Amino acid sequence: MACAARELRFGNIRRIFMNRRPHRLREWTALQPRLAILFAAALLLLVRPPQTEGAEADAGEIRRVLAAASRAAPADLAARDLGGLDLSGLDFKGANLRGAVLRGANLEGADLSGSILDLAILRGARLGSATLEGCSAFGAIFAGADLRDAKLSKAMLVANLSGADLSGADLSGAIMAADMRNQPMGLMRVVLANSVLRGANLAGADLSRGDLEFADFTGADLRGAILRRADAAGADFRGANLSGADFAEADIQGARFDAAASGTVRNLENARNREAAIFE
Repeated sequence: MACAARELRFGNIRRIFMNRRPHRLREWTALQPRLAILFAAALLLLVRPPQTEGAEADAGEIRRVLAAASRAAPADLAARDLGGLDLSGLDFKGANLRGAVLRGANLEGADLSGSILDLAILRGARLGSATLEGCSAFGAIFAGADLRDAKLSKAMLVANLSGADLSGADLSGAIMAADMRNQPMGLMRVVLANSVLRGANLAGADLSRGDLEFADFTGADLRGAILRRADAAGADFRGANLSGADFAEADIQGARFDAAASGTVRNLENARNREAAIFE
C-alpha cells in the first residue's frame, strides 16, 4: 500500500494500471475518453478570465464590443456567457470566442468567419445561414444546433455535432479528421452521429476516423471526401455524390448506398463490414 501511495503521489497512474492484471489495462483504455473531457474542462478554466458575479453579457453590450473591434484588434469574448442571446446578423469576424457559452443563442446570419470557437458550447444554438468559414472549433460542442445552409468551408471542426441539422450547409474542404499526433488523453474527433446533412456540400472534406454513425448524407456532395477509418455504421449515403470518396477501413455496417456507388467510391472493397452494408 505504501508503494502504491508513492506512485500515485508522483502521478504515475498509468503504470499502476499496466503493472496489474490485464483487465486493468482495459479499464485505462475505457477511461481515456472521459479523461479527454476532463482535460478540456481544465484547459477552459485556465483560459477563463476572472469575472464578477452576474457578469453574463446582454446583447447590447456584445454589439458595443463588436462595434469597437477591428481587424488589428478583434473582439475578445473568451469564456463569456452569451447563452440565449439574440446575436443574429452580427459581425464576429476573427473574434475570440474560446470557451464561450452560446447555448441556445440566436446566431442566424451572423458572420463568424475566422473566429476562434475552440471549446465553445453552442448546444442547441441557431446558426442557420451563418458564416463560419475558416473558423477554428476544436473541442467545441454544436450538439443539436441548427446549422442549415451555414457556410463552414475550410473550417477546423474537430467538434461534437451530434444531432445537429446541417442540411444544405457548405462544409467543402472542412478539416474534421482526428489529429493522431495530438491525442494524449484519448481520441478527439468529429462527432456527426445522428446528424442531418441532406444536400450538404462536403466535397474534399476530411472526415478520417470521425463518428458518422446513423448520419443522414442523402443527396450530399462527398466528391473526393476522405472517410478513412470513419465509423459510418448505419449512415445513409443514398443519392449522395460519392465520386472519388475514400472509404478505406471505414466501418459501413448497415450503411445504405445506391447500387452504383461501388463503381465510384475508392477503397470500398477495403471497408470494414462491407458485407453488412446495404446497396439498393
